[in-house]
Amino acid sequence: MKQVQQNYLSGDLKVAEVPAPRAGVGTVLVLTRVSLISSGTEKQLINLAKASLAGKAMARPDLVRRVIRNARRDGLQPTFEKVFAKLDTPIPLGYSLAGEVVEIGHGVSGLAVGDRVACAGAGMANHAEINAVPKNLTVRIPDGVGDEDASFVTLGAIALQGVRQAAPTLGEGIVVMGLGLIGLLTVQLLKANGCRVLGFDPNPERVALARALGADTAISDGLREAALGFSAGYGADGVIVTASTKSSEPLNLAAEISRTKGRIVVVGLVGMTIDREPFYKRELELKLSMSYGPGRHDPAYELAGNDYPLPYVRWTEQRNMFAFLGLIADGRVTPSRLVTHRFPIHAAEQAYAAMERGDAHLAMLLSYPGSKARNEPSVITRPLKRPVRSGLRIGFVGFGNYAKGVLLPAVKKCSGVSLAAVATSTGISAGHAGSKHGFHTVGTDPAAITRGEDVDAVFIATRHNSHARYVIDALNAGKHVFCEKPLAMDDEQLDAVLAAARASTAVLTVGFNRRMAPLLLQAKAALSPCSGPVVMLYRVNAGAIPGDSWIQREEGGGRIVGEVCHFIDAMVALNGSLPLEVSAVAARGLDDAVSILIRFANGSTGAIVYSSLGDPAVSKEQIEVFAAGCVVQIDDFFRMIVTKAGRQTVTKASQDKGQVSLVKAFLDAAKGKGAAPIPLVELEAVTRATFAIQDALRTGAVVVLSGADAAAEAVEHA
Repeated sequence: MKQVQQNYLSGDLKVAEVPAPRAGVGTVLVLTRVSLISSGTEKQLINLAKASLAGKAMARPDLVRRVIRNARRDGLQPTFEKVFAKLDTPIPLGYSLAGEVVEIGHGVSGLAVGDRVACAGAGMANHAEINAVPKNLTVRIPDGVGDEDASFVTLGAIALQGVRQAAPTLGEGIVVMGLGLIGLLTVQLLKANGCRVLGFDPNPERVALARALGADTAISDGLREAALGFSAGYGADGVIVTASTKSSEPLNLAAEISRTKGRIVVVGLVGMTIDREPFYKRELELKLSMSYGPGRHDPAYELAGNDYPLPYVRWTEQRNMFAFLGLIADGRVTPSRLVTHRFPIHAAEQAYAAMERGDAHLAMLLSYPGSKARNEPSVITRPLKRPVRSGLRIGFVGFGNYAKGVLLPAVKKCSGVSLAAVATSTGISAGHAGSKHGFHTVGTDPAAITRGEDVDAVFIATRHNSHARYVIDALNAGKHVFCEKPLAMDDEQLDAVLAAARASTAVLTVGFNRRMAPLLLQAKAALSPCSGPVVMLYRVNAGAIPGDSWIQREEGGGRIVGEVCHFIDAMVALNGSLPLEVSAVAARGLDDAVSILIRFANGSTGAIVYSSLGDPAVSKEQIEVFAAGCVVQIDDFFRMIVTKAGRQTVTKASQDKGQVSLVKAFLDAAKGKGAAPIPLVELEAVTRATFAIQDALRTGAVVVLSGADAAAEAVEHA
């Protein structure tokens, strides 16, 4: 299918042929009829993409600070590899469309195939022939509302939320500063609400259009004087700022023209350095509008589909979308009068070129005359510029930053492999992976990888809650599997994975790479002459992750299952024994600031202090192992001290956490050149230990791992 995409690193914009998306849980598949180019928002994205790295950094200092924090914690090289992998991924453009439902995903009710719908959401309601859109960002189009009018649904919801924040009452005088698309829609909404409206914009053509759309007064200069006359000398009851400028002048001018106790609502992207005096003397109310409305930027609402109860949150973003379409149906708002240009999707580049040239425009629409609905393939075989290398054929399910920045480079360092196929959640990322890295087959259907005849080994790098089912699918199809941790989210999933692994002759491993780190292997060798149990301390300065991150939600399962598994596995490798029981306590109110104690089958103990509370300037991981007459200390996998008989041996090296070695060991095993790098019994024990830690945190009790007795017996016999 055709989709508009832009490379965030180079700034290149094009209409690409990419695989069609699939209807996932909580989403509907929509065949696009019309999509709206939002010239203000999209022009900002385009300008940012075309800026230099320095320009990008100046525009997003918040992201620069995050990169610096990550570099302090994880090291410069891995951090910058991830940053450039992220920058070199094309981004979709568009966030407002009208179309037809062609497929319903699991968990969606209230919609049916064939329904005409309007959809919102950056990265979801894209300029693409087919889109997978979450149910809470999709509304049915009322009868009598055309596709062109309905395609304004996102901008309409933004304008409507701004009006709601201003809380206008019948007969009040409201000033709208900035008569772009959102400003002109705001004028119409205010008139529908029974207000008197003064519109202001430096562009005389937009001023004339505002008058035609119902503004009582519209001007291009002299706002101070006009506002006094408009308000009989009292000042405006409310001012809605829909302008877009880095300057703070619009906001301060809004204060000057407001009456005492007036309301100012900021909808546009403007400077926010305010002059205190007019705000103080007039006791003005200043609000920022939340884009489409409540639910915006809340993954539980937008992605998981959890609605807010109507009696308590009357106007969510979805309800704003529906209300806007209702006003169109009633003839109160006429968005199509704002359209200045129309282009078919294959000519979308011409639309953006006109926008960049500065051609006079307002609303630009893209149409999709050639969409083939269900016939659009979710898998595309690319024409090869060079023959596929012989050897083990590699497929990736999921291709995010870690897969691109760490796993793929490790695969490319190995001989006797070829990149056969990749499946990602979006066609745009799959298409880019194919063109940049040379995958023969690209798509959005994981089954094409896990069951595909042209794939021998599968790397699974999706979100955590999907790992188990993809592992099982691939093992049942006879594929070798490298699963980026975790292997499963609960005991039931793990049991199913283990059953599939035991019934298969294929190699299964999990990305527990620290056991393959050179310094950890040297530490194990230094400890090997020591007899008896060891005492291990693993301190992790993990750093905070926001509560709304996918890792903290159902998709990720939390940081214990998703990351602490690494450190348990490192302890298993160090002491050569399986965990039998765990206990754990957490800092009050935090489930990612925990102290964990593990007893192992050979009598060893391990303590993990995992904290989100530290300073990133301190190294992320420190390991100490105490054995008979020996102490080993590892600092962030770049420095190790071994102390024996009062003498210290210091080893320094470049930071290496073992990712490349683990990938090589897996691929060698898949080629029949050795055993699986991690025994299945250890994969099981480490994974079950993470579940036991969660139980221990919940109950406060010591938790014995299921199968612990058998593990102890196995160690005894060994």
